[in-house]
Amino acid sequence: MNKQDIFDRLSATLQECFEIDAERIRPEARLKEDLDIDSIDAVDLIVKLRPLVGKRLHPETFKSVRTLQDVVDALHTLMHAPDPS
Repeated sequence: MNKQDIFDRLSATLQECFEIDAERIRPEARLKEDLDIDSIDAVDLIVKLRPLVGKRLHPETFKSVRTLQDVVDALHTLMHAPDPS
């Protein structure tokens, strides 16, 4: 899955679960300031995206995330990281 696929899935999740209008969903959109995603919503979003990655998502991975592109980059990195043995 490439970054565009991840963005598309993220966009669909934001529209379906958080009722965010599609025109507001852009890579540079800031989660809190532009999309009104608070910390509770962010946790819900991580839970909903977990099946996409197929691995356990650690909240600390997302501490520095500010924009939708940051979320896409973090998920892409997790998806392509080797599993710790």
